[in-house]
Amino acid sequence: MTSSSTVSSSITPRHQAATTALLDWYDVHRRDLPWRARHGQRPNPYHVWLSEIMLQQTTVATVKSYFARFTERWPEVADLAAADRDEVMSAWAGLGYYARARNLHAAAKRVANDHGGAFPADEDGLRQLPGVGPYTAAAIAAIAFGQRAVVVDGNIERVTARWDAVTTPLPTARPELYRIMDALTPRGEQGSRAGDFAQAMMDLGSGLCTPPRKTKNGLSQPSCMICPLMGTCAASGKAPENFPVKKAKTPRPDRHGVALVIEDQGGHIALERRRDDGMLGGLYVFPGSGWADGSPKVADYPMTSDCGGGIMLDQFGHGETLNTRVEHIFSHFRVILTIQRLRIEAKKPPLPDGLHWVDRGELAAKALPTVMVKVARAAGLIDPRD
Repeated sequence: MTSSSTVSSSITPRHQAATTALLDWYDVHRRDLPWRARHGQRPNPYHVWLSEIMLQQTTVATVKSYFARFTERWPEVADLAAADRDEVMSAWAGLGYYARARNLHAAAKRVANDHGGAFPADEDGLRQLPGVGPYTAAAIAAIAFGQRAVVVDGNIERVTARWDAVTTPLPTARPELYRIMDALTPRGEQGSRAGDFAQAMMDLGSGLCTPPRKTKNGLSQPSCMICPLMGTCAASGKAPENFPVKKAKTPRPDRHGVALVIEDQGGHIALERRRDDGMLGGLYVFPGSGWADGSPKVADYPMTSDCGGGIMLDQFGHGETLNTRVEHIFSHFRVILTIQRLRIEAKKPPLPDGLHWVDRGELAAKALPTVMVKVARAAGLIDPRD
């Protein structure tokens, strides 16, 4: 991280002009978001923290409805802390990256129990909370508490890379982009507006300095002509869509597996509760095989006799393979699941460790990750609209 003296010596009139122009623009064009304080109001730290956790790897459009449901159900951090974790995981279902939900609940309990219900007001204190990393701590400190903190997310990386025409490719360029944002972030008497400045950069990246998208005429262009930084931007008029420079993406591999739908005579479904550590931790899933790389052959990813699904198949037969598959894209791979159904001619027979009977009518309310919701829909267990 750059020392303050080094950054101060690199601040130029161009930096100062850009900072002033962006704050002036934000005062007029700021987005109206449900977690954002209105002009003249004090930000609610709980709302800022909750939204920042939800917005990690998730779009504003998606987060709005989840934020509304969470704050209606748990209006204060103490309410969230007192909630059962399964309720929180269920309410989070569909947002993905489920470690965020586990950390969200753990952090709420930490704030309620160790901090008297008040969030720490500085970056160091905030980083002690589960799930709060450097970016999130800086964002909360700046937005919720008016601290001068340097906030850099994906939108801000794009804006700063274009503003200084940074040719170093990401992710190598990140320290350089941080230094640029540090030089731009208000200081001195304006330092308390670091949160406004960060949100202005986010709004700019979301609405004007947008990422390039392929069109029939080539890559889409950012809206430079109405951008408040046009007069100071090094990339303006010089193919800004080519910034930031990124390394070529590695092709997303396919993984294959089996999801086993086990149903008894009474309309109960067997689900497996995932361990907290690892992928889909803490969530309910249909038992099944591991997810093998590459091979589409079911024989290459069998359910072994030491897993819940394999034990049930050994005990009750092999069931039927449905003529449907489910595909779901995770951040680094696509999974393709074959669905098998096992109908048991008994009511709630004993299950292996880790498996639980759930009433079919309660499936839609369970903390099922999106990929398992797709399995439930494909198997006809829940309404496609749920």
